[in-house]
Amino acid sequence: MTEGTSAVLALLVLAWAVTSDLLARLNITGPLVFAISGYVLGNPDWGPLSVDVEAPSVHRIAELSLALLLFSDAARVNLSRLKADARLPGRLLAVGLPLSVILGSLFAAWFFADFTWALAGFVGATLAPTDAALSAQVINDSRIPMRLRRALNVESGLNDGIVTPVVTFTLAVAAGELGIGSHDSGSDHGGGALLELGIGLIIGLAVGTASARLIMVASRRHWMSKGAGRLATLAAALGSFELAVTLSGNGFIAAFVAGIAFGAALSADDAGAANAVELPERLGEVLALAVWFLFGAALVPIAVHNFDLTLLAYAVLSLTVVRMVPVALALLGAGLDRSTVLFVGWFGPRGLASVVFALLAVEQLGEASVVEHAVAVIALTVLLSVALHGVTAGPFGSRYVHVERAAGDPGSAPRSRRSAHH
Repeated sequence: MTEGTSAVLALLVLAWAVTSDLLARLNITGPLVFAISGYVLGNPDWGPLSVDVEAPSVHRIAELSLALLLFSDAARVNLSRLKADARLPGRLLAVGLPLSVILGSLFAAWFFADFTWALAGFVGATLAPTDAALSAQVINDSRIPMRLRRALNVESGLNDGIVTPVVTFTLAVAAGELGIGSHDSGSDHGGGALLELGIGLIIGLAVGTASARLIMVASRRHWMSKGAGRLATLAAALGSFELAVTLSGNGFIAAFVAGIAFGAALSADDAGAANAVELPERLGEVLALAVWFLFGAALVPIAVHNFDLTLLAYAVLSLTVVRMVPVALALLGAGLDRSTVLFVGWFGPRGLASVVFALLAVEQLGEASVVEHAVAVIALTVLLSVALHGVTAGPFGSRYVHVERAAGDPGSAPRSRRSAHH
C-alpha cells in the first residue's frame, strides 16, 4: 500500500470520525462508506490510488485487524453474566452456526460445479460468522430487549473465532486439492492445519491467562501507571497472535482463545478491568475501516467482473435461507414468537471476518479462476450484507419494537401461549 493510499485512508478515518453520529442517523455505516470509497478511489480500472490485493501490507493490516477484534470481542464476553442467560446465544452458536456452515457449503457445491468440496466448505464457513458492527443500531437500541441484543452481540463476538478452525482446515485441504504448496495431498495440508490450530490454542491459553494475572497483580500492588493496563492488554492481544505465527501456529485462534482466557482470568473487581480491552478494540476498529477500504478496492471489482445471476442467487440465499432457517431451527422451543425469530434471523450481517478469510484465500490459493470465483461469491455476499443490513438496522429495529409492543411483551412468546404453560 502506497504512502498516498495511507494518507487518503487517514483523512477518510478523520472525516468518518467527525460525522459518524450524523451518518448513523441516516443509517449509513462506516463499512459502507469505506467500501464505496475503496471501490471509487482504488479500483484497478480507473482509481487514482494503487492497491495490490497480493501485497504483504494488505494482508498484514487485514490479519492484525481481525486478530485484535477477535481478542477484544472474546475478552468482553462476561462469562458470569452469560451463564445467567446463555440459552439464546448458546443455541445460536451450538446449533445455528454449524447448520449455517453446512447449508452454505451444500448450496455452494450445488450452485458452482467447478468448486471442490473443500472450496465449497471454505465458502460456507467463511460466510457463516456475523458482524454486529453492521447492525450496531440494533445492538445499541435500548428499546429492544436486552436478552436479544446480548444474544446477537455474543453470537457475533464468538462465532468468527469458533468457525476459524473450519475455515483454516477447508482452506488447507483446498490448497492440497489444487496442488498448491509443498504437499501434494489435501490430507497432508489438513493435518498441518490441525497442528497449527493446536499450537494456537496452547499459546492463546498461556498468553491470555498469564497476561491477565500479571495485570491484576501489577494493579493491586500499584506497579502500573495510569492507563498502562490498556497498553498491557494491547500487547497481550498482539503478542498472542505474533507468537503463534512465529511458532507456525494459527494466530487467529491464538488471539481468540487468549481473549477468552484473558476475560475469564481478569478479576471483575479489578479497577481497570472494565476498560482493559478498550485500546485493542479501538485500534482494531481503525484497522477494520482500512480493511473495508481494501475490500472495496480489491475484492468488490472481482465480484463485479465475475457477476452473474447464479452468483447473485447464492448471495441472496446466503443472507436469507442459509442464515434464517438455521436460526429458526436453533430457536425452536425457546419461547420466542415468530417476529422475534425473524428479527434475530435477519440480523446476521456478514462482515470483517468474511473479508479477511477471502483475502487469506487469495494469499494462499493464488489467482486461479476457481479461486477468483469463490472470492467473488464471498465479496458479493458481503457487499449486499453491508448495504442491506446497514440500511435496515434502524428501520427494522423500530418496526420490531412497534410490533412487539402492540403484541404485549417484546422478545418473548405471546402471552396466551405463555399462560398455557403456567
